[in-house]
Amino acid sequence: MNGRTRDTEDHDTVRVRLRAALRAADQWTALHALNTDRNDEPDRPEQPDRPERSDQQDRPDSPDLLGRSDRPDHLDRLDRPARLAEAAEELYRSDADRAAFRPYLSHFLKSLGEPGEAALRRLLAEPAFTAEDRRDLLKAAVARGLRLPAELLRSYAEQAPAPGGDAAPTDAPPAPELVDAMGLSGDLSFAPRLGALLADPAAPRGRAALALGRLGARAWTEPIAGRLCEVTGLDHTAFVVALELMGDPAAVPHLLRWLAETGEPRVYDVHHALVRLTGRDPLLPEGARGAEYAAAVRAAWADGRTERTPVAVRDLVVESGARARFSVDGGAGRIRVAHDPPSPGSTRPRWNRSLTFDGKPLYRVGSSCDTCELGLALLDWPDGEAARIADRMRGRLACLDRLDAALFAEWSPVLGELATGHYRALLLDLPLERVSDPARSWWYRRAAARAEADGDDSAYEDDRPEDHWPGVAHFQLTAPVPGGRVPFTYGALLPSQPPQALDPATVARHTAAMEAGQRPAAVVLGWIDDRYVEARHEERWLVGAVLDGHHRLAAYAAAGVPARLLLIARVDEGGELEGLAEVAAAYGHGD
Repeated sequence: MNGRTRDTEDHDTVRVRLRAALRAADQWTALHALNTDRNDEPDRPEQPDRPERSDQQDRPDSPDLLGRSDRPDHLDRLDRPARLAEAAEELYRSDADRAAFRPYLSHFLKSLGEPGEAALRRLLAEPAFTAEDRRDLLKAAVARGLRLPAELLRSYAEQAPAPGGDAAPTDAPPAPELVDAMGLSGDLSFAPRLGALLADPAAPRGRAALALGRLGARAWTEPIAGRLCEVTGLDHTAFVVALELMGDPAAVPHLLRWLAETGEPRVYDVHHALVRLTGRDPLLPEGARGAEYAAAVRAAWADGRTERTPVAVRDLVVESGARARFSVDGGAGRIRVAHDPPSPGSTRPRWNRSLTFDGKPLYRVGSSCDTCELGLALLDWPDGEAARIADRMRGRLACLDRLDAALFAEWSPVLGELATGHYRALLLDLPLERVSDPARSWWYRRAAARAEADGDDSAYEDDRPEDHWPGVAHFQLTAPVPGGRVPFTYGALLPSQPPQALDPATVARHTAAMEAGQRPAAVVLGWIDDRYVEARHEERWLVGAVLDGHHRLAAYAAAGVPARLLLIARVDEGGELEGLAEVAAAYGHGD
């Protein structure tokens, strides 16, 4: 068989499977399955580009639909996304297929990486398509974060439809997807048009502010900041986030004035922006909520001080040999859970969060929405920062049997690297196992349990283990935490260094020492996360990132001995104290 014949067969096979997915009962699910069926290794830090999990739109379909069992080997080549993009573009150019499958095809192209991006650019430049066709394509391009040529966007503006599909009036505000695309373009010539939208309540002015922030158009810092009193809800959040994106200190006086002159109870966004723009991160009272929180924020900034203060580890109380609490004031925040920049095209200016080391995302943590499921996803490894921090903590860990004030005094410089806040430290003996099989991970097993509980009404029935896999081998509790108020408290500790970098000889040496009775400690930065998934399944997670002790934890898991670890957890944002108390009651060393 010559190369041309084989290429034709490949193309025909991919096109047939794409058509089968588009004609499935659940197209979103089938397209996702077609796109992600690449035999990736579980430890590979790659995550599919798919809609928010809470949408429940794209769960993997059955093997029979897409023929995985008899898939030819040549379809697993690295050019598979390119072949899928070629087939999707071909169908989009067909009037009949485009009419039937347009939204599915544009979304699918968005998920295909660089080949899909190239196809989106070609299709957007096609003058023969209707305005509705181009709208779907532009929304997909925006969601992908593409930088499109200014001329293409100007052409789009001339042909853009009104929301109802009719021709838009010449003086109508630009469509939201066009506003987003202008912000991604890198072209400052769009700034005046975007700036003019800030005063128009009928315009997507929150998105216009974010677009100006993405462009870094600092001439519009003060106009955005000066209108904070005029906007509410998501528009107010978008204006504040835009100022953070701008990174311009000129916004600070306006933010301080807003705090001083308004009685608005929702002050979190402005406080967050002041911390980002000034570097000053004042300590607020533990557990403050509602009006008490708003009053504390206003008091913290009332004197107008914006200079960064020296880090202080204060209010240390050693409650027992296994429990302590302390606060970090003016923390460096080099290790923290932080909000991601807003996703282009999203209606939520603040949504996803990531665990970051020196500002570099390590794991995507997802939203704080308490009815969405918790799912972590490996993004990238830190640039040696975790190892450097670990080196500074190692002295007392060789034989850590109890907590005392001297230990925290010794570690104060390291604790100062954390974010400002209130913390609990627990010395624990956790029964852990190392898991590299997605089917064995609690991330999947809890979803399978939901499916069984819900029966025919399950949103998780067709889920595959890899759909919930965080992207890396990790450690987890061998069983849910016993005796808790919430029916299931799961536990997962994720690495901050590549697992393949572990030295087998070092793990073996630690294993032998543990079998001889030694108990060296690991250090984990963790938190408690409470969820009521879909308002049907109450669950709690103990989640942690390993700061030091990867070899030790691997040795504990190999030896089948409960792992001695020091858990450091922030307790500023919810019901963490109850969950930590339950963990301490079950596994506290010596308690």
